Amino acid sequence: ATRTKSADVERADSGIGQMPARKWRNRASETLSSLQAWEAHRPCTDCGERDLPVETDVQNCNQRRADLCEKCRKRRTERKESVLEFVNTEASYGEDLRIIKEEFYLPMQVAGLLSQEQLQGIFSNIQELIDLNENFLEILQEEIDQAFDQGDDDLMTVCIGEIFLEFVNMLPAFQTYCLQQSSSVNMLNALEKEKELLRIFLNVSQNDNTALRRMNLRSFLMAPLQRVTKYPLLLSRIIKATTEYHPDHGSLREAKSRIESHLEHINMKTKQEGNTWTLRSFRQDSKKKREVINIEMRETALKTVGWLREETRFVMEGSLQLAQPPDGQWVKKGSKTLKFQNMQVLLLVNVKRVSESSLESAEPGPVKDAVLVLIRDKNNGKFHLLREPLRLSNCIVSTDPDCDDTFELIEIRREAFVFRDSDRARTHHWFRQIRRYSRELGSWKKRRNALPNIMISTPHTRP
Repeated sequence: ATRTKSADVERADSGIGQMPARKWRNRASETLSSLQAWEAHRPCTDCGERDLPVETDVQNCNQRRADLCEKCRKRRTERKESVLEFVNTEASYGEDLRIIKEEFYLPMQVAGLLSQEQLQGIFSNIQELIDLNENFLEILQEEIDQAFDQGDDDLMTVCIGEIFLEFVNMLPAFQTYCLQQSSSVNMLNALEKEKELLRIFLNVSQNDNTALRRMNLRSFLMAPLQRVTKYPLLLSRIIKATTEYHPDHGSLREAKSRIESHLEHINMKTKQEGNTWTLRSFRQDSKKKREVINIEMRETALKTVGWLREETRFVMEGSLQLAQPPDGQWVKKGSKTLKFQNMQVLLLVNVKRVSESSLESAEPGPVKDAVLVLIRDKNNGKFHLLREPLRLSNCIVSTDPDCDDTFELIEIRREAFVFRDSDRARTHHWFRQIRRYSRELGSWKKRRNALPNIMISTPHTRP
């Protein structure tokens, strides 16, 4: 009786016979085999292809790095090597800069071998380059250390392009140094012939100072020129080893384009000043040529407003059509009655630095001032200002529904300007950006926000 009861319970619990059970086990075995096969051939996490090698050993399968195909595994290795090369060469460049200061500049200053003016002429803005290198290298090293701490042995989370664009202000510093290089070398040659003590100091330093690696001062003074021309090559290597789906891919390309444009601009300035030497030449396409023009316009605008470079943000820049209406009747007649001329316009804002170091603040501080710089199209190889910059704190910006392809900017108690872009959407974008800063600045802030279209003030008598 006990055996019968147990058998009944067993059949009731299973609910299947021998044949269905065998089929179920076979199907489960097939499913497991399919899952194992998919596991062995699942897509590469970088490229999505399924050419991963089949691993029969479970331990080897677990050790396979991030489910990568052989091509992507090799590319990650190349990218890691390129990133480390970028950081290591930046550190070596910084060491050469410190040698220039500590082994040449300071000893010559302390010994009184040269005057301060002569030292400035030879070493130019070397201290600015040292400060930039230290800040740049610190951020790079922090990114590398953080990646290793998080288990990212391939350094895939390190975004060199984004970091480079954050420190793009170092490119004008390189330009200043490069443009003075020819006069610096000429001054050093003349002083070395003139001053015997200087000549002895340089010879003894080169032969006896082990930190110099038997290199002379002229070789070390070439370090910034060599470094700035090596940036495009280093960035190209990283780009080649970075998949287009990587978040830093676009920033890397933009960084490479920016540095190449600055090099072309330096070469152009060098030729204008009559120097025979040039930096490494790059292929000029229309995009790079436009960027070179933009760099030159930014320099003109900065020189005009007199702001510090690290406190300046270029919000918008480009070509606009400008007209100066003689009266207010143009609104009724439409913008077709106005005579427009092409003008290069730059919208600049001046921001407060959050800290003493201009490179420490990731976010800009509050806006102190904003201006529109109007530059005529290039004539005889130079840019010329139409007039002094328009300070938006003294301007009212408005638009009229009947002329939605233009906007008007009125300088209080002075002139009025009508602007438009060939693209209507871009005209509206210019209007929104200019209106935003004009409303935030100046003593007219509250009145402009409330009454933006008051243009004529007439006297009224009280009853």
